[in-house]
Amino acid sequence: MIMLIILFCATCFLAYSNGSNDNFKGVATLFGSKTTNYKNAIYLATVTTFAGSLCSIFFAKTLVKLFSGKGLVPQYVAVSPEFLAAVAIGAATAVIIATLTGFPISTTHSLTGSLVGAGFAAVGPLVNFSLLGKSFFLPLLLSPLIAVVIAGVLYTILRNIRIRSGITKESCVCVESGGKTAPVVASGSMMAVKNGNGVKAFIGKSSDCVEMYKGNVLGINAQKALDYMHFCSAGVVCFARGLNDTPKIVALLLIIGAFSIHWGMLAVAVGMAAGGLLNARKVAETMSNKITKINHGQGFAANLVTGLLVIFAGKAGMPVSTTHVSVGSIFGIGAATRKVNSRIVFEILLSWLITLPASALISGAAYFALRNLS
Repeated sequence: MIMLIILFCATCFLAYSNGSNDNFKGVATLFGSKTTNYKNAIYLATVTTFAGSLCSIFFAKTLVKLFSGKGLVPQYVAVSPEFLAAVAIGAATAVIIATLTGFPISTTHSLTGSLVGAGFAAVGPLVNFSLLGKSFFLPLLLSPLIAVVIAGVLYTILRNIRIRSGITKESCVCVESGGKTAPVVASGSMMAVKNGNGVKAFIGKSSDCVEMYKGNVLGINAQKALDYMHFCSAGVVCFARGLNDTPKIVALLLIIGAFSIHWGMLAVAVGMAAGGLLNARKVAETMSNKITKINHGQGFAANLVTGLLVIFAGKAGMPVSTTHVSVGSIFGIGAATRKVNSRIVFEILLSWLITLPASALISGAAYFALRNLS
């Protein structure tokens, strides 16, 4: 009974950690492009992620089976509370450490490392490494690369369509006086003017200025239409993340006979929502502002690619990482515009490399401790 309680608490902790690190990723481009503020963005992320979590009950049972450990380790190990609790502890600890330091890592990656670590601690070389490579590592490796290419190509196509449609960009003129800045939309080239009274005017460079689009699409203002599609694409990404990530976590709970898949999904969904609302700010800053500077159109293109790839993967039962796909999409946009922060990208990639062995070590140690406890 004590081990089942530990398993439940560890799984809820993993759900909380997942929400803290992952919930904001779908709306990062909304915040980064200044389409909306942090508060509205995290509320949108919470609602749509929660909806995706509930829908995963009906559409993502393949992932539940995959992340239960069955086939990776012998059946008697895969159904033991000690093994599943160790997996949850290893993944949750790695994810929450990354969250507190502001690095967007993958819960899927952490879970994979934890399955390996706890499995190796339990049965040594009997871990099914061939299944691990085919079902786990290959999708995790290829998904960000695919996202980089598709996002870069899609943005280039959409940019050409915008130009051919006669939709132009507008620069923002910000007039600053007495410590206050009043933005005014205008067109023009890059310039800065300062008069003798200390009044300064910037075109396109002030941090308070926002790039806008001028023109109409099917009789609708281009900027309003783009903002609407951007919000929708962000909601799709968050929904897809809930659809894809919830089954991976709830798989650890199914060993508890008192919980059906429906109640397990609900518990995980609540934990993910709480984590996102309470502890997502540092990762939000990294995703939104540090990888690359983006405007409305670039943010929409990145979100569209992320949402479509994650939904496809969830339906096909492939354990891709929303983090890898989202970062890959944003990186693809930055590569196309040549505005990538190489240092931040390197640090994120390094954190991804560390995630798997760190999770494996923690889960392996947790398994030995829990086995002695039981």
